[in-house]
Amino acid sequence: MDDFQDKKKYEAEIYQQWLDKKCFEPTYNFDKNFSICIPPPNVTGSLHMGHALNNTIQDILIRYHRMNGHNTLWQPGTDHAGIATQMVVERNLAEENIYRKDLTREQFIEKVWEWKEESGSTIINQLKRLGSSADWSRERFTMDEGLSEAVRKVFVSLYKEGLIYKDQALVNWDTKFKTAISDLEVIQTDVSTKLYYIKYLASNGEYITVATIRPETIFGDMAIAVNQKDERFNHLKDITFGVPLTDRKIPLIFDDYSDPEKGSGAVKITPAHDFNDFDVSKRHNLELLNILNEDGCLNENCSSDYIGLDRFEARKKIVKELDSMGLIEKVEDYKTTIPYGDRSNTVIEPYLTFQWYCNAKELAKEAITAVKSKKTEFFPSNWDKTYFQWMENIRPWCISRQIWWGHQIPIWYGPDGKVFCAETEELARAEAVDYYKADKIILKRDKDVLDTWFSSALWPFSTLGWPENNKVLDNFYPNSVLVTGFDIIFFWVARMMMMGNKFMKETPFKTVYIHALVRDEKGQKMSKSKGNVIDPLEIIDRYGSDTLRFTLTSLNTPGRDLRLSEQRIAGYRNFITKVVNAFKYAEFKNVYPLKNQTKIEVKNIFNLWILDELQKTNKEIQKLYQGYLFHEVANKLYHFTWHSFCDWYIEISKTLLDGDDREETAYTFHLVFNSLLQLLHPIVPFITEKLWQKNNHTILMTTQWEEININIDQNSLEKANLFISFVEEIRSLEKLFEIKKDEKIELYSPDAQLQEILSFNKDIFEFMTRKKLKNSSIGNSVTLPFKDKEFQILFENLDFEKIKEKLSKNKINLDKEEVSISRNLSNTNFIEKAPEDLIDQNTSRLEAIKLELIKINSILSNI
Repeated sequence: MDDFQDKKKYEAEIYQQWLDKKCFEPTYNFDKNFSICIPPPNVTGSLHMGHALNNTIQDILIRYHRMNGHNTLWQPGTDHAGIATQMVVERNLAEENIYRKDLTREQFIEKVWEWKEESGSTIINQLKRLGSSADWSRERFTMDEGLSEAVRKVFVSLYKEGLIYKDQALVNWDTKFKTAISDLEVIQTDVSTKLYYIKYLASNGEYITVATIRPETIFGDMAIAVNQKDERFNHLKDITFGVPLTDRKIPLIFDDYSDPEKGSGAVKITPAHDFNDFDVSKRHNLELLNILNEDGCLNENCSSDYIGLDRFEARKKIVKELDSMGLIEKVEDYKTTIPYGDRSNTVIEPYLTFQWYCNAKELAKEAITAVKSKKTEFFPSNWDKTYFQWMENIRPWCISRQIWWGHQIPIWYGPDGKVFCAETEELARAEAVDYYKADKIILKRDKDVLDTWFSSALWPFSTLGWPENNKVLDNFYPNSVLVTGFDIIFFWVARMMMMGNKFMKETPFKTVYIHALVRDEKGQKMSKSKGNVIDPLEIIDRYGSDTLRFTLTSLNTPGRDLRLSEQRIAGYRNFITKVVNAFKYAEFKNVYPLKNQTKIEVKNIFNLWILDELQKTNKEIQKLYQGYLFHEVANKLYHFTWHSFCDWYIEISKTLLDGDDREETAYTFHLVFNSLLQLLHPIVPFITEKLWQKNNHTILMTTQWEEININIDQNSLEKANLFISFVEEIRSLEKLFEIKKDEKIELYSPDAQLQEILSFNKDIFEFMTRKKLKNSSIGNSVTLPFKDKEFQILFENLDFEKIKEKLSKNKINLDKEEVSISRNLSNTNFIEKAPEDLIDQNTSRLEAIKLELIKINSILSNI
C-alpha cells in the first residue's frame, strides 16, 4: 500500500508524535499570548458535524498563532451535563435492574463517577482524531475539584452580595425528571391539538366563553381577563364568575394582555401554570394556586374526583364532564407549539415552585458595557444586536435543579430554617455554632444542584486555576477568541461575560466568533429522523481528517449556513491528493527532499514568478486570518496550490529541471513547497506534517513561519505573466475551435516583445501547448488579437466556415443569456427575494459572458 493511502494509520502516528513531544503545551518564548477555551462538550456527547466545524476553526486559529510568534493555549475540557448524564447513568443502571430510588445520593453519585471514568472520554478521543491541538495535559471537567472550588466561591460571594436569592416563581418543569430545566433544554414543537371553548357562568346569569387548549388547568384559574378597550365587557366589570367543577368565584379583570381580536376576547388567567398569566397576576395581585404535583398528576387543590389523575387523563375527564353540563360551547382543531423536554421528550409544564435565582439584570450591566465599549467584539458584528436585545431584557436566572448529579448548592439550614451559606460544611457549621451559641447543631444541606450553565459560566477563568493566581491565568486571561454557535449566545456567552467581568474585573474574550449551522446540501437541518446526518467520524475514516477540515473551512462563509454534502467532501479530497502528487513529483525529480539547501540567487522569470505568487498569497492570507475569513484563506491556498503551483509551475519546471537552470529551479521548488506546507498546515495538519518530515528534521506545527521577502524584478514578472496569459489564450482557442490533439499548428507573433519571450522559452512553450513556434511570419495564416498585440496562427486542416458557423451560434446564445441575466439583475423584485448566492452566481456569469463575447467578436472579425 502507498505510504499515503492509510490515512488512519499515519494520522494516528503523527498525532501521537505531537503528544509525545508535548507540542500542544504552551511555551513562554514569545512576547505575545493567544488563548482559546474550548466550548466544553457534554461528557455524554459524541462528535457531530457542528463539533467538527467548531473545533476545526479553533484548531486553525491555535495552529496559526503557534506558528506566528505567540505563546498559545487551547484550554480543553468537558461539561458534566447534569440532566443528560444522570439520564444516561440511570438508563445504564436500569439494564442491571438497579434504580436510583433504591440508592442513596452518595451511592448514585459514585456510580456516575464510575461511568465517567469508563465512558466520559469518548468525545475527547474523537476530537483528537479531528487533529485538535488542545493542551490535553490541562484537560478540565466542570465537576473536578478545582472547578468545584471556584463554583462554591462564586456562589457564596454572590449570595452575600444579595445577588443570589430564593424565590417562588414559575419555571420550566420536567415532570419525568421532576426538575426545573433551562429554556435551552426546551424544544418548541409544532402539534395539532384541540381548542376547547368553555362557558364561565356569571353571577348575573350571563356567561363568558373562554378558549383553552389546557382544560386540566381550570382548577388553577384565578381570573378572567379582557382588554380594557373592549367595550363588550364593560357592563360585567364588578361581576364574578364561577370556575367550572369548583365552588370558587373569580373576578373579571381588565388587562392589555387580552387581545380583543382573538377568540372571544376573553382569556382565563392561571398564574401558577402559565408564564404570561403569572405576569398578569403580579399586576393584579392575584392568588397563585398550584394544581399539579411534581410528576404532573393533579394535586389536592383540585376537586376530589381528580386528585392523583395524570394531567392528560384529567383533561379527557374534565372535557367529558363539562360537556355533560352544557359548558362546552364548541371544540376546534388547532395547530400550535407545545414545549417538550429535549431529554425526556415529555410536555414541559410552567410550574410554581421555590427555586434559587441569580440577579442577572445586575450582573448584565458590566457585560453590556464591555461590548458597547468594544472591549469584546462579535464577529460577524451583527450578532451584538442579538446579544444586547437579550441582555437588556434579561430575567432572573433560575440556577437550581432538582437532580443529584451536579454542584450541590452550598447552603445549609439550621433547626429553625436559618440559612447558612459557606464554601464548606465546616465553615457553615462554624457560623451555625456562633449563631446558636451551641456546640452540637444539626444542619441539613439544600438538596438542589446548580444549573450546569452556572459552572460553565466560570469556564474562561476557572479552567486557568482561579481563584489561585498563577502564571497560566496571568498570561492567558482574557481569552483571545471564543468560537461558538449562535444558539448559545444567550445561555453561555452572555453568562460568561457576566461572570468574567464580575470576578476578574475584565471581559473574558476580546473576540466572540459566531459560526453558522452545518446543514445538508439542500439547506435543511441535519437530523436522524430525516436521515440526512453526515457523521464526521465516518467521513474521517473514508477521506481522512484533512479532507473534512479543508471542506468545512472552505464552505464556512460568515453569515451563511454551511451546506454540506459527501460529494463536496469527495471533491476536496482531490485537493489533498494534488498536494501529495506534487510531493511525489518533487521526490521523483530529486528536489524534495533537497540535499543541498544553500541559498541561490533566483533569476529565471518563472522561478521569480512563483516566488512572487507565494509572497502575495502569504500577505493576503495573513490579512484574512486577522479578519477571521477562514473560507477565503482556504480558497486562496486552494488556488495557489492547484493553479499557480501545480498547473503552472510544476509543468514549467519539467523543462527547467532538465536544463541549465536546474539548480536554481530545485532551490526555488524546495523553498516554495516548504512554505506551502507551512501555509497549509493550520487547515490540513496531518498531511503537511507528514510531507514536511520527509525533508526536515523538525516538527512542522511548532516551526515558526518564515517570512519570504525577495525583491523581485517587475520586468521579469511582466514577461512571465505575458507568457502564461498567451499559453492560456492558445488553450482557450483549442477549446473554442475544437482542435484535435494531433492537429499541426504553427504560431508566430509580429510583436517583438511577445515573440522574444516565446523564443527565449521555446522549449517550455512547445511542451505546454504542443504547438510549433516559428521564427518568422507565416504565410496563409490567420492573424488574431491578443491583449494589445497580435499573433499569426496556421492550421493544417481547419474548416473556417464551420468555425464561423459555430461561433456565430455561440454568439446568439450568449447574447440571449446576457439579456436575460441583465434583466434579472436590474429587477428590484429579484434582487430582494433571490438568495445571495444566486445573485452572486448571476453576477459572475454575466461578467464571464461579456468576456466571451469580446473574444468571439474579435475572432469573427479576423477570420
